[in-house]
Amino acid sequence: MRDIIISLGGSIIAPDKPDYFFLKDFKNFVIRHIDDCRFIIICGGGKTNSYYNEAATRISNIKKDDLDRLGIMATRLNAELLRVVFGNLAYEKVIHNPEEKIKTDKKIIIASGWKPGHSTDLVAVFLAKQFDAKEVLNLTNISYVYDKDPNKFKDAKKIFKATWNEYKKLITGKWSPRLSTPFDPVASREAHKKDIKVIILKGTDLKNVEAYISGKQFDGTVIG
Repeated sequence: MRDIIISLGGSIIAPDKPDYFFLKDFKNFVIRHIDDCRFIIICGGGKTNSYYNEAATRISNIKKDDLDRLGIMATRLNAELLRVVFGNLAYEKVIHNPEEKIKTDKKIIIASGWKPGHSTDLVAVFLAKQFDAKEVLNLTNISYVYDKDPNKFKDAKKIFKATWNEYKKLITGKWSPRLSTPFDPVASREAHKKDIKVIILKGTDLKNVEAYISGKQFDGTVIG
C-alpha cells in the first residue's frame, strides 16, 4: 500500500473561513484513492492563525514562540475539522507529536502543528520518515516555485525541478511566525537531510493532484 504524506496548507483549508466546497471535494478525492493508498494529512493554520496573531500583536509585544503557539492551536482546530469530516474513516485522534509511533489500521491519519520554531511542513517531513515515505505533497495556494516573487516581478520564471541546495538559495534560512514560503526553511533542511522529495502543487486543483498521484503529467515543482 502506498503512503501519501500531504502537507495541506491552511490557506486552502481556511482562506478566510473554512472552505466548505474545497473540503467536500478533498474528502471525495481522498476516498477515491483509499483502496490503494493511506493518507497522512498535516493541516496548516490558515487565516485563523493570521487573525489571532494579528490580534495579539496589536495589543502587546508578543514573543515569537507565543505567536507560534497561537498558530499551532489554529492548525489543531483545522485538523479536528478535517478529522470529523472524514468520520470513522479517520484515526480517532489528531496527531500532535510526529515522533510518537502511530499504530492504526485506519487509512486516513490527520496531524497538526507540533511545537514552536517551524511550520507544519516539518511535521510532514517527520511523518514521512516514520512511514518510510520518500516524498511529501505540499498542497498550497501556488502552482509552482518561482525564481523570484511573481507578485512583484513580471519576469519571474517557473521552476519545474530543483535540488534542495538550489531551492534553499531562493528562500530565507530563518523561521519566523507566519513566514510565507513554498516550503519552510526548517522543514527544507530536514527534508534535505532525510533525502525526502517535496512536490509543490496547487491544492485546490485536485485534478492536477490526482494526475501526480496517478503518475501522469502534472503542473508543479519537484524539490529534492
